[in-house]
Amino acid sequence: MTGEQFPSTVTVAGIKIRNLGEIKTMGTAGLPLRIGNRVMLEQYGDLTYGVVHVASHTMPFIPPMRMMRSILRKATDAEAAAIERHEQMAREGMAYCRERAAAHSLQMKLVEIFCSFRRREMTFVYTAEERVDFRQLVKDLARRFGGRIEMRHIGLRDEARRLSGVDTCGRVLCCAAFLTDMKPISIRQARDQGLQLNDSRLIGVCGLLKCCLMFECQTDKGGATAVQPLIQPTRHVDQSGQSDPASDSSFG
Repeated sequence: MTGEQFPSTVTVAGIKIRNLGEIKTMGTAGLPLRIGNRVMLEQYGDLTYGVVHVASHTMPFIPPMRMMRSILRKATDAEAAAIERHEQMAREGMAYCRERAAAHSLQMKLVEIFCSFRRREMTFVYTAEERVDFRQLVKDLARRFGGRIEMRHIGLRDEARRLSGVDTCGRVLCCAAFLTDMKPISIRQARDQGLQLNDSRLIGVCGLLKCCLMFECQTDKGGATAVQPLIQPTRHVDQSGQSDPASDSSFG
């Protein structure tokens, strides 16, 4: 039986979503892309944009590779103009929201502001240690910018993933570089590895235990913890010769 067919090469580009955070490798949809180009993307069911930071180039396809997103298209002239307006509104929104949050004595930290291409809506992404009553703040923002205002609370790990950065190991944050499912590591898991919890090197830039500590442990049904390699790129094949995509340890 013929095995699964893969392309010999793929054409990709390095893109920052809304020009923020880590560069993501994405398919080019067959389009030549240059550094600085604006492109349109689909994210969480909504239309958004990205900025090309690594021009389109061809690379060999070596299975298994993680399924990567592709851009929808290059931004049209009208979309490029809308992107400029959105970026200007985001800058103004960041300054104004911080001013009004301070005036209302709200303990919150703004992470990102972005606008929707499909409706009149601005999303204000923030972190906060406690519940925030931002009803008056939303009224101030709606009065200033019009349209619908969404206040979106995220955790510290998600903030680090969005903004990216370099940790003490000298590498880009795992959450920004390749993790798709961020599972927090527990104190017990750290202790099972014989780690000293008062060691500041175990704390990531988000202020929580580093996600990479999870790579060194795997808890089985009996509760035992065993050391495992970080990546084991394998493709399991059944007796019929068909591969099981769900069993792939994929990486890009």
